[in-house]
Amino acid sequence: MRLIQNMTTIAEYPAPEYAVPSRAIKMAVIGGSGVGKTALVVRFLTRRFIGDYERNAGNLYSREVQVEGEQVTIQVQDTPGVEMTDNGISLPDHVTCSIQWADAVVLVYSVTDRRSFDLIDQLHQLVVRVGGANMPPVILLANKADLLHLRRVDSQQGPLLAGTLGCSFYEVSASEDYSQVHRAFHRLCCQLAKQPPPAPISSHNSAGAATEKRRSPLIPRPKSPNMQDLKRRFKQALSAKVRTVTSV
Repeated sequence: MRLIQNMTTIAEYPAPEYAVPSRAIKMAVIGGSGVGKTALVVRFLTRRFIGDYERNAGNLYSREVQVEGEQVTIQVQDTPGVEMTDNGISLPDHVTCSIQWADAVVLVYSVTDRRSFDLIDQLHQLVVRVGGANMPPVILLANKADLLHLRRVDSQQGPLLAGTLGCSFYEVSASEDYSQVHRAFHRLCCQLAKQPPPAPISSHNSAGAATEKRRSPLIPRPKSPNMQDLKRRFKQALSAKVRTVTSV
């Protein structure tokens, strides 16, 4: 399957047989449960929308692409949903590890879920705390913008919060508009591609090794999804839509 992400600056790149390993751009997607994190990631990387996923799977999605003429490997880490409790937030260990691993963080809430919006400030504080001096760039995504009748977060609150946090904001619909989703991730990819690659850590530089958290051996290797399974789910979803139309 050959997929084109953008005809001008970001497109799938068939690597030569003896290609030099491409640079990796690593992003972690973080937010509450059910906000559409997985749907956003798959929509960006495949153009497809699949409405039914295994929740909190914590998969790593990867694709070889070109970003403004440079061959890169985009790795997007989906994370288990964060829950708000009476004592604060319930945070899976995998989320913290993903922040340490990532070059950038995408914070996601659903406009239909007020609690997911209220989580964002605490999640941003977590990114600041974990990132420290090496805090990664952050963008804020409001998903499910097409569900106007279910909206619980005013359209002006997202940009105001993003301004307070000092990050870019995008309101999107993973189910209805691929171009919105692509625009948000694409701009982040271009921003990261312009940054110099991280320098290798010398085995003699113990201080540098201590601060380079993204290379820590304590960070578990994320799971990769079965792409055949994604194709199967997409076909099932498409068949269900066809059956619905036929029955009507």
